[in-house]
Amino acid sequence: MKLENIHNVYFVGIGGIGMSAIARWFNQRGVRVGGYDRVKTVLTSRLEEEGMWIHYDDHKEAIPAEFLNTENTLIIFTPAIPKNHGELTHFQTAGFEVKKRSEVLGIISRGHYTIAVGGTHGKTTTSSMVAHLLNQSEKGCSAFIGGIMANYDSNLIVGNEAAPVVVEADEFDRSFLRLSPNYSILTSADPDHLDIYGDDAEIKRTFGEFLLLSGSEGKTLIHHVAASSIAEYLENDYFTYGIDNGDIQANALRAVDGSFIFNYDGRGQKIKDIRLNVPGFHNVENAIAAITVGLDMGMSAEDVKAAIDSYKGVKRRFEYIIKTPDFVFIDDYAHHPTEISAFLKSTRALFPQKKLTAIFQPHLFSRTNDFQDGFAESLALADEIILLDIYPAREEPIPGVSSEIILDKINKESKVLTSKAELLDMISTKHVELLCTIGAGDIDTKIPELKSFYLNKLNIHA
Repeated sequence: MKLENIHNVYFVGIGGIGMSAIARWFNQRGVRVGGYDRVKTVLTSRLEEEGMWIHYDDHKEAIPAEFLNTENTLIIFTPAIPKNHGELTHFQTAGFEVKKRSEVLGIISRGHYTIAVGGTHGKTTTSSMVAHLLNQSEKGCSAFIGGIMANYDSNLIVGNEAAPVVVEADEFDRSFLRLSPNYSILTSADPDHLDIYGDDAEIKRTFGEFLLLSGSEGKTLIHHVAASSIAEYLENDYFTYGIDNGDIQANALRAVDGSFIFNYDGRGQKIKDIRLNVPGFHNVENAIAAITVGLDMGMSAEDVKAAIDSYKGVKRRFEYIIKTPDFVFIDDYAHHPTEISAFLKSTRALFPQKKLTAIFQPHLFSRTNDFQDGFAESLALADEIILLDIYPAREEPIPGVSSEIILDKINKESKVLTSKAELLDMISTKHVELLCTIGAGDIDTKIPELKSFYLNKLNIHA
C-alpha cells in the first residue's frame, strides 16, 4: 500500500505519544483519521478537537463504516497494545493492511532525508532540540517527537515535502531498525528493555546495528560514553560529543540564574556563551548534539545560538510546575536509574540549599526487577523519597516484584511507600521545599492536584 493511496487510517492505541504524532501527520495531509485508546486523556481530547474520531471501548461494532473498508484503510498499532486485543485481532484477520507504528515511520523516513535520534535516554529532548533548530532555519523540517514540545505545544512539526525529517528512534521491540536514516545520533546505550533484549550485550549490539543504517555516506554522532560502551559494534566513521569530553565538547559550563551557559568547541568550530534555558547537565550534552546537526545542515553559528536560547523544552522533561523563592516543583519523565541520577544531580546543582523530596512511580515490573539496586542508589540522591506503586503499562504482575523491593534498598531514613490515591493526604503532612515528581507512567495525572494544593498553600492564584 502506497501512502498516497490511503484514504483512512485507524490507530489502535492512538493516545500514545508516538502514535499521536503520526495520527496528526496523516490528519494534516487530509486523510480521515480515527482510533481506539483505553482511556480519555488531555492528548486524546486534543486529537478529537483536531477532527479525529476516537473511542475508548474495545468494540469493533462502534467503529464508523469508513474505517472498515479494507481497500483504502491502513491500520496502525503500537506494541503496547495486548496481542489479544479485540479490535486489533479483527483487523489482523479480516484482510486489512496492518502495520506497527515503527513500520510507518520507516516508510516516511525512506522518502526524506532523515535524522534519527536513538538512545535509552535523552532521545526525546535531543530530537526536539534538533527539530527546533532546523525549524528556525531556511530548510525547515518535519518532526515526529516522543513528547510535547513546549515551543509548539505539539509532538509534530510538518515541513514542506523537501524538508528533512527528524524522528525519535525507539529501541523498544527493535523498532528503530525499520528506519532509513541519513544522520544517526546515539545519546546513550545503557541496559534497558531486558524483557526484549535479554542482556546488556544484546542491546549494545543492536544499537550498533542501528548506527549502521545511515551507511558509509551518512553521518553518525555518538555520546562519548555510549561510544566507549559499544565500540566493538561500531563500523562506520563517527564523531563523539560530551561535556569536556569527545570530539565535540561543551566547555566553560556554568549555571547562571537557572540557565546553563557554555561554549561549543569541536571540528574547528567554536561558539561562545551559548545560553540553554532548560536546566540539566544532560540537556547541555543534548544541546551539543543538536547544535552539531544544525551546523552540519548549514545553519550559521549565530542562528544556532539564537535557536538554543529560544528552546523551551519538552513537557515532563525537567518541567517547572511551580518556581518561587520558597518552593519549587519540578516534573520529569525519568524512568531509568541513569536518568534519575542525572535529573537529581542537576536539580541539586540548581538548588543546593533546598531539601529535595522525590516522588517516584516505577514503570514496568520487569524494569523494576532488573534495576532495583540502581533505582535505590539513584533515588538516595534525594533527601526524602516517596514511592508509588508500579505502573504496569503493557505487563502482567511478576510475583514478588513491587515498589517495596526498591524501598527496602534505599539507604535513607526518610522514605515511604504510598498509593497514588493517598499521595496528597500523605504529602500534605510534610514540610516540602523542593518537590520532584518522577516517572513514565501516569504520575503526571497527579500534577494538577499537587500544583493546586501548593499554590493554595503559598497563597498564589494561578
